[in-house]
Amino acid sequence: MAANVENINLKKQRAAEIASRIGQMLEDIRFGSIEIVIHDGKVVQIERREKLRPEVFSN
Repeated sequence: MAANVENINLKKQRAAEIASRIGQMLEDIRFGSIEIVIHDGKVVQIERREKLRPEVFSN
């Protein structure tokens, strides 16, 4: 039983870390996309594609 509680806590901690990382990416990106890759119900990869627009360079 204690192992199940520990496993649930680890899953919650991992989910919080992933959500925090995605939140940071969203704050830092101005134009682009964020893709989350999931295999067997687990996040295995997060990709960030950022577009740089000429008007951004002139500001």
